[in-house]
Amino acid sequence: MSVTKKDVRYVAELAHLQLSEKEIPDFVRDMNQILDYMELLNELDTSTIEPLNHVIEQHKALRPDLAEQPLSHVDALKNAPDAGTRK
Repeated sequence: MSVTKKDVRYVAELAHLQLSEKEIPDFVRDMNQILDYMELLNELDTSTIEPLNHVIEQHKALRPDLAEQPLSHVDALKNAPDAGTRK
């Protein structure tokens, strides 16, 4: 499948881009190069590669999610400037 001028105009319209007629051939060439590269990548055997979420292995250091006793109203409001004036 190759990209045509009509395709570029359509994509530009969807993206709300205003391309001049002079720019369209450059986009046709660039988009076709991208698709050619994707076809090249499709030829790779990835059957032995484990899927991953991110290219850099990350470990999140999170505390255990344990239920704790909530703060009392008095403790929650003790630093408020006018906590005692509202009821």
